[in-house]
Amino acid sequence: LPQATLVERGYKGRIYQTHAAATKDLMRIGGKDVEGTFVVSGPAVVGDLLPDSNPSKKLAMDFVAKYDKAYGAGSHNQFAGHAYDALIVLEKAVPVELKKGKPGTKEFRAALKDAIENMGRTPLAHGVMNWTKDDHWGYTIDTGVMLVVKNGYWALAN
Repeated sequence: LPQATLVERGYKGRIYQTHAAATKDLMRIGGKDVEGTFVVSGPAVVGDLLPDSNPSKKLAMDFVAKYDKAYGAGSHNQFAGHAYDALIVLEKAVPVELKKGKPGTKEFRAALKDAIENMGRTPLAHGVMNWTKDDHWGYTIDTGVMLVVKNGYWALAN
């Protein structure tokens, strides 16, 4: 890891990792060299750390329970969380679009786009989405969490 090299060479400043580093592999491979590292993430991987008031907590906990049951305890990750969220979006949007077009048609694809752009504020395991015709990013300000590696596991950063 480049981070291990920085630590080896005496760097003592803060290190921030991207969303892609929000995996247990960061801690498994990095060991003590990643203690104190900050990582931005969606809530899906740390539902157990979220306050009950977080709109994604229930879905994050459901994702972890279902994924770990299917693939083994502790196997959940943020990438699988995105697939879980995609299913939630499709379950909400497809019934709307089926009224407007047959799957595989131009009308169906347009209806899917319209349904997603008009579904409103939608809590997911990885955050709260609110897509519009002008905003296809969709994540709301209350989506991300800042994590820090503490004692070989995640903690919510203060």
